[in-house]
Amino acid sequence: MLATRHRFTVAAVSAILTLLGAALVFPITAQAQAAGCQVSYTILNQWPGGFTAAVDITNLGSQLSSWSLRWSFGAGQTIANIWNANRTQTGAEVTATNVDYNGTVPAGGTVSFGFNGTWSGSNPVPDAFTLNDVPCNGTQQPPTSAPPTTSPPPQQGSLPSSFQWTSSGVLAGPRPDAQHPDALAIKDFSVVRHNGQWLIYATTASPSGWGLVHFAFEDWPQAGSAPHTYLDTASAIGPGYRAAPQLFYFAPQDLWYLVYQTGPPTYSTSTDPADPTSWSAPQTFIAEEPPIVRDNKGPGQWIDFWVICDSANCYLFFSDDNGHIYRAETSLSNFPNGFGNTQIVLSDSRFALFEATNVYRVLGTDQYLLLQEAIGSDGRRWFRSYTADSLTGTWTPLAATESNPFARANNVSFPISAWTRDISHGELVRAGNDQTLPINPCNLRFVYQGMDPSAGGEYILLPWRMGLLTQTNSPC
Repeated sequence: MLATRHRFTVAAVSAILTLLGAALVFPITAQAQAAGCQVSYTILNQWPGGFTAAVDITNLGSQLSSWSLRWSFGAGQTIANIWNANRTQTGAEVTATNVDYNGTVPAGGTVSFGFNGTWSGSNPVPDAFTLNDVPCNGTQQPPTSAPPTTSPPPQQGSLPSSFQWTSSGVLAGPRPDAQHPDALAIKDFSVVRHNGQWLIYATTASPSGWGLVHFAFEDWPQAGSAPHTYLDTASAIGPGYRAAPQLFYFAPQDLWYLVYQTGPPTYSTSTDPADPTSWSAPQTFIAEEPPIVRDNKGPGQWIDFWVICDSANCYLFFSDDNGHIYRAETSLSNFPNGFGNTQIVLSDSRFALFEATNVYRVLGTDQYLLLQEAIGSDGRRWFRSYTADSLTGTWTPLAATESNPFARANNVSFPISAWTRDISHGELVRAGNDQTLPINPCNLRFVYQGMDPSAGGEYILLPWRMGLLTQTNSPC
């Protein structure tokens, strides 16, 4: 049984407690300031005896340095496991607190977490929350002393129509070992924050072919010294062509998925993404190219597979190196099986929509963001962006031209040195790890691959390295 998100005010709470998803908008108070919050509690999936919920907290007051959200379950529900938060539960009383990487929430910012729970009989939505021990009771008390005059916080969830970034220097490069002595590059990064570490899965390139590698670290300056584990020798993923990973937590199954390409779209699963030896043997989502791909790929290939889910379905996006973006779909309950109904969702010239499709849910909205790598008029790689109001909706250009790109050398500053002119395959840093792939528009960062501008030659020999973009024109 699936449910969608509903929004309601305090006056309507008692009338709709049995809905499977709800959002509460309450002001809160704190010493010497008037504050406010918005809590969105959404049941993403429900089955006999269990459910998956997502919680978004939007800070409508002053910046928080830590947070604690409390509520009571009304029908004996319990939390079985949680992500992007810590939790304690005593009877019906639940407290969720920040983890080490998401305690700071700016004014207008949103922080998210999710959990799997159990229920019996009924599963009503909580009807009251407190944030940092202050009741969200539907009233706003005046500050105990006059606060400084400030502008109201910007609308949460809005993306700007243009982007500006600053780049790190090179954060990480290949680390050859005895079995991989000729590793030349790392690229195609997927990143999550898990148990106090950044987990990176990436493609490694060498004259002998492509493979997958894992490394982890607590903070970005440590990325370059983190040990690398090659999945072909360390896990059941095994040797052969493996490339372009995507990592996410599929909450309905309490499993982590690593999506990658072996030709067809392929996946492995694990209960512990921090253990690169734990991945299962490869399985395919779709074994053969759908006819619509064969008819349109021209000199290209189906490539760079990406999974994202809403409350009812999961979608597999991919490219063909020939100007098309495709989407296949299956139900949330049938995932990872049953992908079909493959359609073209965007078309352009070959290099205008080349590869590396990324799709995300924008927190606090019903909006989705799609990123696509292009090859520019100067031969350099860059990203275009599009938005839609659903994963099956029409994609509208956002920042999608060379003069107004999502990310390109002309909207990126390099405080240290311009070590790359390519902004290529990578991933936005997400606000949560589950299958909905949420991003916080108030805190955009993009892990990408770049290379020395003087490098050239065969693609598999190019010296790709890892860098990090941080947005400098946040709307929040």
